[in-house]
Amino acid sequence: MRKWLGRIGFALVVVLIVGFVTLASWEPFWAKRDTIRLSDQAYTAEIVRDEFGVPHIYGKTDADVAYGVAVAHAQDDFETLQDVIAMARGRYGALAGEDGAAVDYVYHLLDARGTAERHYPSLPADTRALFEAYATGLNDYARDHPGEVRLGNLFPVDGTDIATGFALRQPFFFGLNNVIEPLVAGTDLLPEFGPPTPKGQQARAFPLPWAEDGALSGSNAFAIAPQKSGDGTTRLVSNSHQPWRGGVAWYELVVESEEGWHYAGANFPGSPFPFLGHNEDLGWTNTVNRPDMTDVYQLVMDESGTKYRLGDKWLPLEESSITLPVKLGPLVLPIPRTVYRSVHGPVIRNDKGTFAIRYGGIDNIGQLDAYYRLNKAKSLDEWQAILARMDIPSTNFIYGDAKGNIAYVYNAAIPDRPKGYDWRGILPGDDAKAIWKGPVAYEALPRYINPASGWLYNSNNTPFTAAGPGSDLSPASVAPEMGVELKQTNRSHRAWKLMSEAAVIDLPTLKRIKYDTGYTREGYVADLWTELEKLQLDPASELGKARQLLIDWDFDADSKGPGDALALLMIKDFMSAEYQNKPLPNVREKLAWAVDHLKAHFGRIDPPAGELLRLRLGNVDLPLDGGSDTLRASTTWDIADDGRLAVKHGDSFIQFVEWAPGKRVSSQSIQPFGAATTRPDSPHYTDQAGLFVQHGLKPVHFWREDVLANATSRTTVTHRPNR
Repeated sequence: MRKWLGRIGFALVVVLIVGFVTLASWEPFWAKRDTIRLSDQAYTAEIVRDEFGVPHIYGKTDADVAYGVAVAHAQDDFETLQDVIAMARGRYGALAGEDGAAVDYVYHLLDARGTAERHYPSLPADTRALFEAYATGLNDYARDHPGEVRLGNLFPVDGTDIATGFALRQPFFFGLNNVIEPLVAGTDLLPEFGPPTPKGQQARAFPLPWAEDGALSGSNAFAIAPQKSGDGTTRLVSNSHQPWRGGVAWYELVVESEEGWHYAGANFPGSPFPFLGHNEDLGWTNTVNRPDMTDVYQLVMDESGTKYRLGDKWLPLEESSITLPVKLGPLVLPIPRTVYRSVHGPVIRNDKGTFAIRYGGIDNIGQLDAYYRLNKAKSLDEWQAILARMDIPSTNFIYGDAKGNIAYVYNAAIPDRPKGYDWRGILPGDDAKAIWKGPVAYEALPRYINPASGWLYNSNNTPFTAAGPGSDLSPASVAPEMGVELKQTNRSHRAWKLMSEAAVIDLPTLKRIKYDTGYTREGYVADLWTELEKLQLDPASELGKARQLLIDWDFDADSKGPGDALALLMIKDFMSAEYQNKPLPNVREKLAWAVDHLKAHFGRIDPPAGELLRLRLGNVDLPLDGGSDTLRASTTWDIADDGRLAVKHGDSFIQFVEWAPGKRVSSQSIQPFGAATTRPDSPHYTDQAGLFVQHGLKPVHFWREDVLANATSRTTVTHRPNR
């Protein structure tokens, strides 16, 4: 008996070992591809790095440059590039566990791969050449650095893989995830920011790319015309607020080819070209806007749950079985799921019913070509003609050029919705007339071209405050069905006030406005302070003293006043609630938490805010100013063990561009850390941090002679087919 039990026990051990090995190793074999199409072209690029490690990539052709972009970025941050590629392969869960699997589910739900495969072959040949070259650069780096590859069979990749990443990530910028999440959970959809349509109330929220923290982000942008600048110079300021690390963190670069591509700016990991910045003739920057881009339809299902009604027909619900790889310690679990689609778009089932989603830019990857063409545009008319294609699904564009033009386009592929429906609510899924076919015309979008005021700005606010008194557009100029937001941010209140009051917006004035740390007692800030004033507290208690500090506060997060630290801790959650249209927090509870936090970690309720708010990475630990929703943005943070707030999201890539009379374009820029934020051994891991906290800028070496005069390294990278 013991002998048999021993054999059984041994067999169980063997089974467990086999199971463990299988779960630890199945995913790369499952993901292996034998039919991937690799480029047969040769590429050569020169990578010149300046004193801050910013790569300047040169090549004979645009494709050569794109190859160099991939290699240079991989040299600085191959870790994040692999995250982005894993997302584009539906394998992020194998790296990031459950959170990654949620992204993989959306990858399948939106049919990101199918969208790319359907439309990538029809893109212009030179655009595809750019993406194939970029993919080749990633493949070559992975081949030459196998010890850095984190997931088996992640490489090689091709242009379709890179295009898939675009198809997956873009809808997150206008908030599709905040529609998907409540539908999956079966909870109510949150309000949105557009005006109510005649039949109903508002129904959805505005988020930014990733999870709840994304909903707290924002950006600023400024354009000043020559007549307002004091010295005849056109100025453009890019001040995006993105996470400081990760898949949507800015990476600075300058590109130049012999085919006329010459651009200085920044991209996201996974892109062969910059998304914002400037060329010799013109430049632009972006801020996220909040139009109603997503519609939800409730389907009428038959008793079997396999067909839905559309008009007088019953159509089969498309159904696909998928496998989500989910990393759990050393194992990767295969989790089966099912995704559905209807003629409307992706379908989600929950306890309340079956719901289809349709969103602006659905089944379109034209942005891959549009951004490339924008990089090479030479005039305002050419630039607008590219935007007018409506291929870039959403984001405000603020523009300036060498001829003195400034512009602001509320760009969004807003659905061209017929009247008569409650577009802020749940739509009838059986009504074929409620399924719109494409976006509104470009001419329907709010736009400003050379306003009389001589200035433009956006701080993630309604486009109806952008150019000052007498120049701002009227909300009545846009149909309510478009869902254009009417909300303001504190940054918008401040920017509009400061710019309207300035007789001249010269460079010192513009810098003062951009780095402003003030709050205006309007909106959610006013609501918070009104509630503070209503609190009945013992003035001798810690809560009472804290309340009085806030009542006496100067509404300036400059890290100088005794109430700044308390205000920082109080405002963020109120900003969060306003940005997502959620109920405001309980003021007394929030005040008690802030007091407890400061007492526990600083022994007082009025420490200098610079001791609380920190820029931290590696050995760098520096004080910051600003706060959530100030023009000098220190928006979100992680609370460290010592109670400090380690900022992770806020002012990120900042660029000041100038076209001065009779001079070539020039620019300056800054990043919070450096060019190599995942390479602790690099001298450019945090070498910009000191300048960043001092509101400093570094030169952008746009012209080759300047690059070579400040070069710290020059390398040539080459790809030969069949190597």
